Amino acid sequence: MLSRPSFVMHRVLAALVAAPVLVAAVLVAPSVSARDLDAIAIGDSVMLGAKSQLRDRGVDVVDAAVSRQAATGPGLLRKRGGKLPEHVVVHLGTNGTYTLKMCKELVRTAGKQRRVYLVTVKVPRKWESVNNDMLRSCDGAFRSDRVVLLDWNAAATKNPSYLYADGVHLRPEGARAFARMIERAVTAPRAPYSDRLPVSVRR
Repeated sequence: MLSRPSFVMHRVLAALVAAPVLVAAVLVAPSVSARDLDAIAIGDSVMLGAKSQLRDRGVDVVDAAVSRQAATGPGLLRKRGGKLPEHVVVHLGTNGTYTLKMCKELVRTAGKQRRVYLVTVKVPRKWESVNNDMLRSCDGAFRSDRVVLLDWNAAATKNPSYLYADGVHLRPEGARAFARMIERAVTAPRAPYSDRLPVSVRR
């Protein structure tokens, strides 16, 4: 049996031996995962290039496919039905014409309880400006608590290094910027709308 001084010294030595193990455990501990944005992102090959970056920033599901046409958008939302998260990010229109009818149908399919984020396209084709003008019109057709327009076209035009030589697909820097833009939009605080406030506090 150890005497009191020997017992104390034994405990001190044990603590010193264990300290490096504890420090090492802290250093190798996994980092905290990205917050859950309660969001789904639907898009084509451009979004596919930012899939891992979007997941890292908390987007639950990234449903992106090569050569996807805008007409498929409403159907993709219908398939998920009530399982759709609160935030629905859509980047379609890179591969061809995107009509206002399609866009409105997509927003209505998402439902009034969800917010849809429409992302403009950057593609050196004749339909680029047509589709982006349409997206602005679609955005204007709904209240801003239902639809938010994200201008990827402006960001990519200002920063050509975001894109490969085809002027469409994302370099790593562009993928990070694309995902960051979406995260900031989803997490941005928004003021309450007057028709949601009690009559007594409306102005």
